[in-house]
Amino acid sequence: MDKQEMHDKILELVREYCKTFHNQDKEFHEGDRINYAGRVYDAEDMTNLVDSALEFWLTAGRYVDEFEKNFAAYLGVKYCSVVNSGSSANLVAFMALTSPTLGDRQIKRGDEVITVAAGFPTTVSPIVQYGAIPVFVDVTIPEYNIDVTQLEAAYSPKTKAVMLAHTLGNPFDLKAVKDFCDKYNLWLIEDNCDALGATFTIDGVEKFTGTIGDIGTSSFYPAHHITMGEGGAVYTNNLRLHKLIRSFRDWGRDCFCPPGKDNTCGHRFDGQHGELPKGYDHKYVYSHFGYNLKISDMQAAVGCAQLKKLPNFVERRRYNFNRLYEGLKDLQDKIILPKTCENSNPSWFGFLITCKEGVDRKKIIPQLEGAGIQTRMLFCGNIVRHPCFNEMRKTGEGYRVVGELTNTDKIMYDTFWVGVYQGMTDEKIDYMIKKIYESMGRCNYAK
Repeated sequence: MDKQEMHDKILELVREYCKTFHNQDKEFHEGDRINYAGRVYDAEDMTNLVDSALEFWLTAGRYVDEFEKNFAAYLGVKYCSVVNSGSSANLVAFMALTSPTLGDRQIKRGDEVITVAAGFPTTVSPIVQYGAIPVFVDVTIPEYNIDVTQLEAAYSPKTKAVMLAHTLGNPFDLKAVKDFCDKYNLWLIEDNCDALGATFTIDGVEKFTGTIGDIGTSSFYPAHHITMGEGGAVYTNNLRLHKLIRSFRDWGRDCFCPPGKDNTCGHRFDGQHGELPKGYDHKYVYSHFGYNLKISDMQAAVGCAQLKKLPNFVERRRYNFNRLYEGLKDLQDKIILPKTCENSNPSWFGFLITCKEGVDRKKIIPQLEGAGIQTRMLFCGNIVRHPCFNEMRKTGEGYRVVGELTNTDKIMYDTFWVGVYQGMTDEKIDYMIKKIYESMGRCNYAK
């Protein structure tokens, strides 16, 4: 048996193994655990992973190239750079805007970035870690996104950017935010980690979220729309920003040669860089203080297979969301149901529920969890209340709050969510609806 025959035999066995021992659809029984999210995969994902392992390139290679090309094509953007997580994607996206090469638009320490406190911490972390000032604006309920009427109050001469997430797959008002950014010449970073596949229509043109601002980010953690295990992406239509993204991702280097390749520019040994000797090896010239945030080719191999399934995954998430919504409509005297942003088509990450007055979340959650239904908070609730802000709260420095974060605090006390991921079946959705009714003191739901 030669090398290719052995390779093909191994992959055939992997396919058989996956079909035999994975992806076994189990009949759902009431009380079975219903996770809020999970991996949905098949034999193609597994054979891609093993194919890459057999090649043993390990670092970024042909599968990374394939994924970046196909992911950019799916979104309709020019440039994509994969990284090792969605959090790293946010870090790289933000740090790219701190490059001195951007001139007057460079974000410097002490400059301000408008964001919200109701979300995931790594939308805010890069701002704080760099030494810029996050300016927190309240959100609206039941959209759970930035209250755009507060944008003008948040603006100051120090404002350089807006960095926001599309909350649990529901796009924020991109037209209002984009118009605001254009008015003041601000950067817009779209944290698209929970909203891959969502769209927003501006002036009659429908575009994917993450592609309307200057930079978009995605996450490929197992809970997300597609997965590589760990992984993320940063994307843009701006060539200048793309080069900066690559620099900060790849150690901060000036060279743009991919791993394993040399002298793509043809001037590896004849340039003058900073105060280095003329002709210093360009592969070891650093224009920024960067990181190594690349992924392995094995991760990208899984991503290539997952990407083919993404349109169906998105449609199933929308279907599950709609089934939950229809099932819970009669509980609107007890709970607030989520609302889609106008001019958008969400790609739902979860189903948000806010308890109305007289309904105690602390009593509801244990009942649902006890029934096998996994629940989640809207991440940090209000990040300003967390221990990581203890020192800043004491001094009153390092961040700024616009008005009162009234809805943000309400979310912290009264909001939770359940899953709608593509692995959910009708039986699981209907069971969740039934148990939510029971947790509210009603038993009149039957499917």
